[in-house]
Amino acid sequence: MQDLFPVATQERIVRVLLDGMDDMVFDYAVPAPLASVVLKGSRVEVPLRHRTATGTVMVLNPPSQGGWKGKLKPILRAVGQGPIISEQLMELAEWAARYYAVPMEQMVRCIVPESVRAEKHEEKTRKMIVLQNWLDDDELNKLNAKAPRQASILRYLHADEEKRAPINDLGGSAALAPCRALEKRGLVRIEEERVHRDPAGSETFALTQPLALNEEQEKALEVIISTFDRGDSQPMLLQGVTGSGKTEVYLQAAAHALKQGKGVLILVPEISLTPQTMARFKSRFADMPGAVAILHSAMSDGERFDEWHAIHRGQARIAIGPRSAVFAPVQNLGLIIVDEEHDSSYKQESAPRYHGRDLAVLRAKLEGAAILLGSATPSLESLHNVELGKYTMLRMDKRADGQRLPLTRVLDMRSEPKDKRYLGIISEKLRLAIDERMHKGEQVILLLNRRGFARSLQCPDCGLVINCVHCALPLTYHLPENRLVCHICGYRAMVPKACPECHSDKILLEGYGTQKVEAVLRRCFPKARLQRVDADVTTRKNALRDILDDFRARRIDILLGTQMISKGLDFPGVTLVGVLNADLGLCIPDPRAAERTFQLLTQVAGRAGRGDIDGEVIIQTYTPQAAAIQFARRHDTDGFAEKELALRQQFAFPPFSHMAVLTVRSPKEELADFTIQTLCKKLRKELPPSIEVCDPMPAPIAKAHGQFRFMCTLKGPAARPIADTCARVLAPYKAAADIVCTLDIDAYSFM
Repeated sequence: MQDLFPVATQERIVRVLLDGMDDMVFDYAVPAPLASVVLKGSRVEVPLRHRTATGTVMVLNPPSQGGWKGKLKPILRAVGQGPIISEQLMELAEWAARYYAVPMEQMVRCIVPESVRAEKHEEKTRKMIVLQNWLDDDELNKLNAKAPRQASILRYLHADEEKRAPINDLGGSAALAPCRALEKRGLVRIEEERVHRDPAGSETFALTQPLALNEEQEKALEVIISTFDRGDSQPMLLQGVTGSGKTEVYLQAAAHALKQGKGVLILVPEISLTPQTMARFKSRFADMPGAVAILHSAMSDGERFDEWHAIHRGQARIAIGPRSAVFAPVQNLGLIIVDEEHDSSYKQESAPRYHGRDLAVLRAKLEGAAILLGSATPSLESLHNVELGKYTMLRMDKRADGQRLPLTRVLDMRSEPKDKRYLGIISEKLRLAIDERMHKGEQVILLLNRRGFARSLQCPDCGLVINCVHCALPLTYHLPENRLVCHICGYRAMVPKACPECHSDKILLEGYGTQKVEAVLRRCFPKARLQRVDADVTTRKNALRDILDDFRARRIDILLGTQMISKGLDFPGVTLVGVLNADLGLCIPDPRAAERTFQLLTQVAGRAGRGDIDGEVIIQTYTPQAAAIQFARRHDTDGFAEKELALRQQFAFPPFSHMAVLTVRSPKEELADFTIQTLCKKLRKELPPSIEVCDPMPAPIAKAHGQFRFMCTLKGPAARPIADTCARVLAPYKAAADIVCTLDIDAYSFM
């Protein structure tokens, strides 16, 4: 049983946030031997009832401020060497926990990955055999006669330039006995060597030299370096057209930061962009082995453990990753770069629902670092901040290689003839354009932001659509598996031979996805090397990286994919981009629908014409008059922003307000409805008059994962009053068994 330490005899007490329990905090005494190592941000092991638990030290309280009159249990031991969370990251977590109305424990999980927190993945080591002494020819011959295996090992080590080799190279476990015999004779030494589990594997990167910058790039870099040298944390927004050379500016800005002894953090919106960004930075800094580390969820636990510790130790000075990398423990952080800052992928859609770009801006302020936000199509929030003087605008309006932006054509599919061979998927103009590129040996990218073969299965006689049993959405038909699949919960079902309702055998597939387009393309272009890229294809680790490498190496002619191929990728051989259905994202109940469509079209159009040949873009649409499509056709970011901002201001939508979404879900529809109605009444009473509480209603996706969903939108000039009041009102509902309430501050999804 643990001894209890009287508070009065302790130098201090600490408040510990325990792992796995939302905001479960307890005070513990710090034994004298641990006083110098238990600091704020340290990991500790503590007694908890009849077991032990691990946690993070959140607060250091002197006894006079502890407010505890009894006795406290002591901390058992410190985990690791010193604080694992810096003061700045702790402050960032505390701010985010309050702003997004989430438990502090959730933010700590973001900062310290599970593999690090649970200590399940210790450093990997391997046995190395090191040559100590060499034998003359006579002694070696005698050894060879008695123990040929030992002599063979000696010869192998002597031939090696470093006179050392992993035991696996010498025969693995079978070589252990002869190596130990050699060690007894003083001829070799067996030692343990730490092995870094590198996500890049055995891939090597050739050193690249900085490229000559054009005038616009030079001006942008000068401002970035000047801001960095002043220690100014005011965000800089780099608006550069696709192909304007933003990445080269990033690389040279990072090189300047490293020369000043500072660390660099690079955020990218998608995991798919991480390998390309990593390759460019590893190549540019190939003369600094281990300087670049990456962090993302697709890595193995062991790789993430090693990369995180390399960053934490200061060995890796550049960290690259998607939104979760905003918490990377970069030492002496001096520069943060957020690439494609407009992308909605920076907003996390599960708890904690933070925005990676916004936390990057705050972290730069806390760390005294410079921050650069880059995009060809900046978010309206960032452009509005430029107007308010909060951000500094940098522009690059020309492509770095002097090439023109691609010519963009909009095809009205309403007037296109319906050719049965192409099922209304590919227009004749797009088919001819693809055929021309194939004859010239050029490459094509086709975008369709919907996976699967057919959108739904419908009976033409009674109108029945086959829906998911758990969600209020039609099941999507997937051809390779010959199954109906729900894209929300993953439910799978057999394809019925007849309508379950009226038993008609005329049941039909409606709509199309990437699988159906792939089938059509293979009929149209049988000789073309075609590759589909979507979530069904890229399940294998490094699958997307391998596909993009093949496309870059010209082993693929046509790349068909969802939005994961639309941004940030540089393929000089692509001269044609086709968008098969530009309307998919327009007709959804979301204030940002037009903005997202414009950004997607502009970004994917920018993949064309990045080499020596001019590019062309063909956009197929049933709403050619839509502003997002017309402005994207002209690559007119300024024009779209001006029109959309005026519209947003008229309705007080972001960035002229903060919007939050309160969602209640339950397996019982009546209970969910009653709960959202009750919560909205309470919120109207307690929120200030400046906060508008909209009437509750069923969510656009009214049922998901077997739970009925109701939502309420809140809108006001500030987010903090919404978060604080909602956290207080929702607190009694946290323990309810049949009700789940979630609050999304600065929401990006209204579905």
